[in-house]
Amino acid sequence: MKSSATNPFTQAAGLGLIAGMRTFIAPAVISHMYSRHPSKKLRKSKLDFLQTITTSKIFKVLAAGELIGDKLPTAPNRTAAPGLIGRALSGAVAGAAVYRVAGKNMVVGSLIGSAAAVASTFGCFFLRKALAKTKIIPDALVGGIEDALAISAGIAIARTV
Repeated sequence: MKSSATNPFTQAAGLGLIAGMRTFIAPAVISHMYSRHPSKKLRKSKLDFLQTITTSKIFKVLAAGELIGDKLPTAPNRTAAPGLIGRALSGAVAGAAVYRVAGKNMVVGSLIGSAAAVASTFGCFFLRKALAKTKIIPDALVGGIEDALAISAGIAIARTV
């Protein structure tokens, strides 16, 4: 029996949660893994682009830029339409990829990843706002903790792919 960590539902939901925290970490994780360990099930699919080293590098650069940009006072609100749509799409792509590799329906995987990303977007947004109001933890530190959670969760999921 597979552990829950290797279950495609758990992977898709986890990647969606990560996408809700940081848009580009979820596709960076998936692209990193599948560019180094290509899956025959992704070949000749719309997700084959995730298996290239170039795509992996692009997502990593975008993820690094997002980690920096999130701390700036000019960072856009994650719940505004562009940010929310980007996070939902990120979760959808990651979820679809793990479902396709598992031999399951990509649409189901994309819906799971997308729904988890939207839930995480709002959950993290409201948690961060609540913590900022307490003034106990500076907002930049909360953002750094969120970064660490997203990165460590991504590493953990990558080990199961």
